[in-house]
Amino acid sequence: MKGSELLRVIGAQVCLHATMAGMRLATPLLALQQGYSAAAVGVLISLFALTQVFLALPAGRFADRHGFKRPLWLSVIAAVVGTGLVVIFPVFPVMCLAALLTGGATGATVIALQRHVGRSATDATQLKRVFSWLAIAPAVANFVGPFLAGMLIDHAGRAPADMLAFRISFGVMAALPVLCWLLARGAHEPPPAPPVAGAKPTRAWDLLREPMFRRLLFVNWLQ
Repeated sequence: MKGSELLRVIGAQVCLHATMAGMRLATPLLALQQGYSAAAVGVLISLFALTQVFLALPAGRFADRHGFKRPLWLSVIAAVVGTGLVVIFPVFPVMCLAALLTGGATGATVIALQRHVGRSATDATQLKRVFSWLAIAPAVANFVGPFLAGMLIDHAGRAPADMLAFRISFGVMAALPVLCWLLARGAHEPPPAPPVAGAKPTRAWDLLREPMFRRLLFVNWLQ
C-alpha cells in the first residue's frame, strides 16, 4: 500500500469516527438541556455502542463478500442520515436513532478498513506499519470530533449552547462522513482471493476455541 493511499484511508476513518465521537458529546448535552435525566442520557450514550455489538460479525462477512467500498458507502449513508435527522428533529428519540446509526456506521467502517489495509499490505513488515498507523485514527477522531462539536456549540449560534448552535454542530458532523467518502473512494482494492480448494467452512464463533484469542478478547473487555 502506498503512503498517500494509507493517509487517505486513515483520514477517511478519522472523519467517520469523528462524527460518532462528536455526536456522543453533543447529543447528551442537548438531552440534559432539554431536561432529560442522567439515566436517560446514560442510555443514549450506551446506544452508540449497541449496534456495533450486533453488527460486528455480519459486517465482517459483508465486507468479505463485497469488498471495501460498498460497506463504506453504506456506513457513510447511515451516518449522514442519522446526523441529518437530528439537525431537522433535535428531539430525544431521534438522538437515540442517530446514536444507533452513527455507532453502527463507525463499527462497520473500522472492520472494512482493517480488512482493506490487511489485504493491501505486501509483507509482514508493511502489515505492522499500516496497522500501527491505522490505530492512530480513532485517537485522532476522539479528539477532533468532540473538540469541533464543543467549539461549535459554544460559538456557532446566537448564544452559547442555543438550539441554532446545536443544529450547526450536528450539520458539520453530518458533513464529515461525506468527506470520508471523498477521501476513500479512490482507494485501490486488491482482487478477491480465490477460495482454498478443499477447505472446510468455518464460523467466527470457532475463534472462541482458541485460548489466546479468548485471553485477548478478555483483555479488550477489561479495557
